[in-house]
Amino acid sequence: MDEIAVLIPCYNESKTIEKVVTDFKTALPNAVIYVYDNNSTDGTDEIAKKAGAVVRYEHQQGKGNVIRRMFSEIDAKCYLMVDGDDTYPATNAKEMADKVLTDRADMVVGDRLSSTYFKENKRPFHNFGNSLVRASINMLFKSDIKDIMTGYRAFSYRFVKTFPVLSKGFEIETEMSIHAVDKNMYVENVVIDYRDRPEGSSSKLNTYSDGFKVLRTIFRLFRTYRPGQFFGIISLILILLATIFIVPVIIEFVQTGQVPRFPTLIVCGFAVIAAIQSFFSGQILKTIYQKNRQDFEMDLFRVTSEMQDKENK
Repeated sequence: MDEIAVLIPCYNESKTIEKVVTDFKTALPNAVIYVYDNNSTDGTDEIAKKAGAVVRYEHQQGKGNVIRRMFSEIDAKCYLMVDGDDTYPATNAKEMADKVLTDRADMVVGDRLSSTYFKENKRPFHNFGNSLVRASINMLFKSDIKDIMTGYRAFSYRFVKTFPVLSKGFEIETEMSIHAVDKNMYVENVVIDYRDRPEGSSSKLNTYSDGFKVLRTIFRLFRTYRPGQFFGIISLILILLATIFIVPVIIEFVQTGQVPRFPTLIVCGFAVIAAIQSFFSGQILKTIYQKNRQDFEMDLFRVTSEMQDKENK
């Protein structure tokens, strides 16, 4: 088992990968640097090997797929994940690793948004998207994570081995953040200095399509992790709509003794039935979710014991 494993997912980062590997070898001389190449065509893998990294491959395209492979193959007391584009400084690496190894944090978030991100990043829609995602998740899940979509994080062994990777692309960071909050993991924030990509290096993140995927992931995870609230909101909306449309019908019936708008009455009745179904569906799923939480806690004990056994060997 490695003491610290630096994980660098890469796709066509030949301009910057040598510097990233060198910087992190200097900052963490006892760490093992792993570069996972995701079908690069510009020689990223060869450059990384020459710089001293352990190079492995993931042929399914997408950052989520790469992280899934990394987490399943590597055993370490501390995992430090960073992008290969040289936008994150290695100077914060030791502080982040220490929070895992010494303070026993489960996830350490490299917070760009509290420092230089909005000045350095030249893409205004990226800035807006990051702020929107952070506000949405912190509101929906009652958390205080400072940077939801940062690619610079440190993890404990028990986080990595109990995190189910479902996303295939850049929405993986959002999934990590929500998983940590939902499972009551110990999360720390470390403010880092962000710098924009150097000239000649291009971002693989598409502002609109990947942004839509992130929002869809938030919606999906809110439904999964907060079913009582999710289906309760739907139930409330249906009840309100039914009430708004049924009130004129009731008033007309009281005044005339007749119900001339039967279609409205029927639709309102079905809306109320759907609201009741939605409410009780949420309660049933909430009970299933609570059972899954209990099972997760048992898995957490098992993984912790497994790590202690590996340390003692």
